[in-house]
Amino acid sequence: MKQRAHRVLFWSIALSGVLLDQASKYIVFRSLYHDGRGGEWDLFPGVFRILAQFTQTADPGDRLLSPLRTWGGMLQPRVNPGALFSLGVGYAHVANITFALVSSLVVVAMVAWSWRRQSLQERWLTVALGLILAGTMGNLYDRCVFGGVRDFLYFYWINWPIFNFADCFLVCGAGLLLAKAFWKAPAPEKQTDVMSSSAGAAAESK
Repeated sequence: MKQRAHRVLFWSIALSGVLLDQASKYIVFRSLYHDGRGGEWDLFPGVFRILAQFTQTADPGDRLLSPLRTWGGMLQPRVNPGALFSLGVGYAHVANITFALVSSLVVVAMVAWSWRRQSLQERWLTVALGLILAGTMGNLYDRCVFGGVRDFLYFYWINWPIFNFADCFLVCGAGLLLAKAFWKAPAPEKQTDVMSSSAGAAAESK
């Protein structure tokens, strides 16, 4: 039952994370479309804003994925074809395909691993991997549909690279894995100590 409960937790986190990531992206880029000019919401003046930027490239509307691309407007959002911190952005098309393939392999591997009998034994490991899967799938959707990742969260106080919720899930999941790796669980009692104590107690009772 413990393993089954952890599997439910894993998929709940992964699917909820994907829904939150995609819903936030579609809502922001639709709300701040403004005829393709883009816009922003300054949530914390001088510190943090929500930012939507668009290119001058319009989707023709007659392609297979056009309904997914044009819900907010015909002009396409500006995307990051690279990884976090715009890694690989200088080779946009190649970078996007490469990271999409890597993300696909990660998703397949994690899904297959999650159904193994011995997987998902620990709660914190389950949470970490669920967050990583959510972030990977959220950005993979963008790469397949938009040719890059839609970013809109901007800490402009320190000029931090623009990011999204999927990136947050990936960083939090990786952070939990790192913390887990350095967390020292209490050492189990040695079998010999237990046997010695039992033998001593038995001797005293005679």
